[in-house]
Amino acid sequence: MINLRARHTLGAPTLLVALASLLLSCSGSPGTNSSDVESPVGDVRTTASASATGQPPAPSTAEPTPGVTAEPTPGVEKVRDVFARLQATYNDGCTTPGNCEYFLGRVLDELSSLDESMKADPQGPGHFKEPLAWIAKLRAELGGDRSFENLKKHQALLTGTRDRINTWMQGHPEDYR
Repeated sequence: MINLRARHTLGAPTLLVALASLLLSCSGSPGTNSSDVESPVGDVRTTASASATGQPPAPSTAEPTPGVTAEPTPGVEKVRDVFARLQATYNDGCTTPGNCEYFLGRVLDELSSLDESMKADPQGPGHFKEPLAWIAKLRAELGGDRSFENLKKHQALLTGTRDRINTWMQGHPEDYR
């Protein structure tokens, strides 16, 4: 009976320590520079988009169904998938220095992926004229500098671009459902 109690008592704290360690390992360290480390989001995106066989899918010869949007260019994610990840950034923020660096880099990565998806979408870039213009303005302001200092300096523009695109997309539910 004592052994069971001891095992049960040690189980909860051990689990708590393991979970805390996992959470800490997920946030960036204060000494890490975003220009030194690639975003894990890009790694996941690259891994997920690679096919199991390494062969590109055969082109479809089927006629498009009226009222159904065609698939985007092979190898490019659908707008709705990237938009879902962009929306997930609302659950994060600049609460700590290490997390702030990760968060701002993640928002920029998702906006860049959304730009690529919108340009490759079967509806054409003209359908996404406003969001693409906002992303282009953001890129021009950043000047290609992805350093944490530059992203922090442009944090309001970065999150503001995300917010404007979110509002625009909410008015176009056919693009993300």
